[in-house]
Amino acid sequence: MAIRKWDGYLIPVLEQLAIDGKSWKRRTLIEAVAQRDGVTEEDRKQPQSNGAPVHVNRMGWALSGLKKSGAIEQPARAHFQITAFGRELLRRYPSGMSVKDLNREVEETGKGTTWQALGKAEGRGGIGKLSSQPEEETDLDPIEQVETGVARNDAFVAEELLTRLHENEPAFFEQAVLDLLMAMGYGGTQGKATRTQLSNDGGIDGIIDQDALGLSRIYVQAKRYGLDRSIGRPDIQGFVGALQGAQADRGVFLTTGKFSEGAKQYAEAVASRVVLIDGVRLAQLMIRYGVGVQVKRTVAIVEVDEDYFE
Repeated sequence: MAIRKWDGYLIPVLEQLAIDGKSWKRRTLIEAVAQRDGVTEEDRKQPQSNGAPVHVNRMGWALSGLKKSGAIEQPARAHFQITAFGRELLRRYPSGMSVKDLNREVEETGKGTTWQALGKAEGRGGIGKLSSQPEEETDLDPIEQVETGVARNDAFVAEELLTRLHENEPAFFEQAVLDLLMAMGYGGTQGKATRTQLSNDGGIDGIIDQDALGLSRIYVQAKRYGLDRSIGRPDIQGFVGALQGAQADRGVFLTTGKFSEGAKQYAEAVASRVVLIDGVRLAQLMIRYGVGVQVKRTVAIVEVDEDYFE
């Protein structure tokens, strides 16, 4: 079955621990739950940005929530065992339990600590004003929520980058794409990028020398088109012709717009190596290599070092 959201593992973890009532090592427990829950090999390969598989991270949050609530205990480092309260939760929620259910049970019984209570414990040994509880409406654990937020911000910035590039003069756009290619390392350590004249450029907007003597060159064409405009095969044919006129065998065609299927097929078929970069890819590369953007804030995401406590 598909990977559950993090609180979807609350009951499966308790069920596994209740089989024999003994203490389970964290890694062994997570693997047993994964096998019992039918986590496929393909799902096991889904990593988060921190490198750990998604299902391992989500089960980790489930373990954390259960331990805070008193449904499980740790008799030894990185080992977990079900408690009487955990068995009661299994009896009450045989079909599954949400974090909202767990918090309600904790509040009603007075056992353990809810995630909200931890968040409200400012001044009383708590962790501050914000709750560490993931939003109940989302399938994502806290780390995934951060990653999703970053992806949303990148998408917003990407749109803004393309709008700004389209609003500026052609010369600005041509210089921007040369700056990007240099930032990506195509100029080598001693190379340089040169923007050609706006008129009579022969279909070449820029040249990147990958060595000090200019023995290895990449030719560039940049088209500042409307974001929804599609570049067709004739434009690529014209660029290939310009490459042949310069006796070049490689070139990069960049645009704020997009390429038609005919243009893509032609670029793949010609003898010269022609790389097409549309607006979406262009904005992604600018963000990745820090061209036209700046880092607003760096966030360090920490997690417990399980090896330290074993």
